[in-house]
Amino acid sequence: MNARESISDRLSATGTANALEMRNVSKKFGALAALSDIDLTVRPGERRAVLGSNGAGKTTLFNCVGGDYPATTGTIRFFGEDVTGFPPYERIRRGLRRTYQISLLFTGLSVHDNIYLACAGMSRSRFSFIRPRRNDALMASADNLVNLVHLNDARHQLVSNLSYGQQRQLEIAMALAGAPRFILFDEPAAGLSPAERSDLIAILTGLPAHMGFIIIEHDMDVALRVAESVTMMHNGRIFKHGSPAEIEDDPEVQALYLGGEDG
Repeated sequence: MNARESISDRLSATGTANALEMRNVSKKFGALAALSDIDLTVRPGERRAVLGSNGAGKTTLFNCVGGDYPATTGTIRFFGEDVTGFPPYERIRRGLRRTYQISLLFTGLSVHDNIYLACAGMSRSRFSFIRPRRNDALMASADNLVNLVHLNDARHQLVSNLSYGQQRQLEIAMALAGAPRFILFDEPAAGLSPAERSDLIAILTGLPAHMGFIIIEHDMDVALRVAESVTMMHNGRIFKHGSPAEIEDDPEVQALYLGGEDG
């Protein structure tokens, strides 16, 4: 699927409720306002990048959407349902997934075993102790995800033996377990080589058409190549929205990035 495919082409298959709506969302830590009056709408199937310098509030935004931090004020809706007060596991049950800047993997298990456990954890049979058969549906799901993130050649390797880039690919596969409706990608290209970044772009642009996401990314080139819309943040507020081309050519955005460390 092309990353520039029209959002409207995907709406017919996903319904009309917005995937994510944030209205007047603020997050304070004591006297510090990490987020201030955030209004953000992401449609089903939309791929959006959230960019900004260090301290802009991007990770705090993800923490509020995912439920790791409760919003101090405001409302968060996920596919039309008010999830503002929901804990993370309830948001996960409704189809929200997230990756983190630090990989959370079982390093003593194989690639395939990690993905299988992620699939099993999202299934109704997650408490079963019966050894899976080769034709088990969850095994098939794990096989599909191994291929989707380009790890087929490493499927039987221990995670501890993978390169850093392969570990990030594995984390994406685990986030895809259970057919999520929306994913938050937190710095997936951080620390990757140019070749690994190209592979990451291919993985993200090749996700199922109905599956929207928000990506926070240091690498502006990666973010603009996988997203069809961009939100800029600065000092805990929404600074600007636009298409990748508009954001890339915007003099205020250029001044913001040249004026401080990219984050």
